[in-house]
Amino acid sequence: MIERKPTKGIQVGTVHIGDNAPVSIQSMITTNPVKVEQSIEEINRLATAGCELVRLAVPDMAAAKAIKDIKERAMIPLIADIHFDYRLALQAIDSGIDGLRINPGNIGSIDNVIKVVEKAKPKLIPIRIGVNAGSLPQHVLDAHGGHPTADGMVDTALEHIRILESLEYDQIKVSIKATDVPLMIEAYRKLSSKIPYPLHLGLTEAGTIKQGTIKSAIGIGTLLADGIGDTIRVSLTGDPIHEVEVAKTILSSLELRTFGATMISCPTCGRCQVNLFNMADIVEERLKSIKDPIRVAVMGCVVNGPGEAREADFGIAGGKGQGIIFRKGKVLKTVPEQELVDTLFAEIDQYLLTLEDN
Repeated sequence: MIERKPTKGIQVGTVHIGDNAPVSIQSMITTNPVKVEQSIEEINRLATAGCELVRLAVPDMAAAKAIKDIKERAMIPLIADIHFDYRLALQAIDSGIDGLRINPGNIGSIDNVIKVVEKAKPKLIPIRIGVNAGSLPQHVLDAHGGHPTADGMVDTALEHIRILESLEYDQIKVSIKATDVPLMIEAYRKLSSKIPYPLHLGLTEAGTIKQGTIKSAIGIGTLLADGIGDTIRVSLTGDPIHEVEVAKTILSSLELRTFGATMISCPTCGRCQVNLFNMADIVEERLKSIKDPIRVAVMGCVVNGPGEAREADFGIAGGKGQGIIFRKGKVLKTVPEQELVDTLFAEIDQYLLTLEDN
């Protein structure tokens, strides 16, 4: 059981973050908000996949004004990603935004920051301070040997936090991202020990779906296992739906969240005499519609079947042209290979009906 670090609770729209709330899943749309219909479609597709918060790039005033129309039909809370021009943050608040991602240090004078905070205060709109290793201020780089370090990233985050605290604003969450996994882990660990605010975990520029998934699972997963982190985004070069799927898998693998049925399967070997790859793909796809938290095993032979997978609620173990269906290590029946998947789901469906009756 992972013991999570206590953090201050904040509210982003309908989503509670910190204060031991469930670790929430974020993503970011690829559409400019001025394309209202396309933005709404992408947001709601992400929401249906399990995304709970979504960020929008706000490059100009037209995009900031478009948030109003998007907000009316979006299924989940919206966060505006603002850089350099504080007036975009002001307009985003007027348009009904639920949260801001902004660095107080890069929107000009302290007067600009004051204007944003004064506008956000009445609605308690949280501000995420987003520090990236690749864009640290020059004075921080100079103080830390001319290149990004964990200490330099933490110093930058603390500078920005102090600006908001000086204005008596504590609706804050913080991210401190890097492309390098060890650097990201070190920076978050150090920052976590210094502040009470909730942390948004992620790797920046993690890479393509395959590479980014692995890097994010290591970086985000390591911190979550330490009890660090209140909301996450898996940044991938690809359809953002993949970000949500990977985030759900990371959280469920650590038993921090449950998202319906999960599957375990063996890597196969020379003992396998069934088409395990195809069978596993079919089972995984069919399990997506099941919302109950059951575990299903797809195993290549009896060695890895009811024995090693005895904790699975249901499972398949292949044989020569046939296989067994088992539940919690107990063999239920033997059926031909071509009937294994359908028979498995018949047993699962019958079990789910008993849950509904109860």
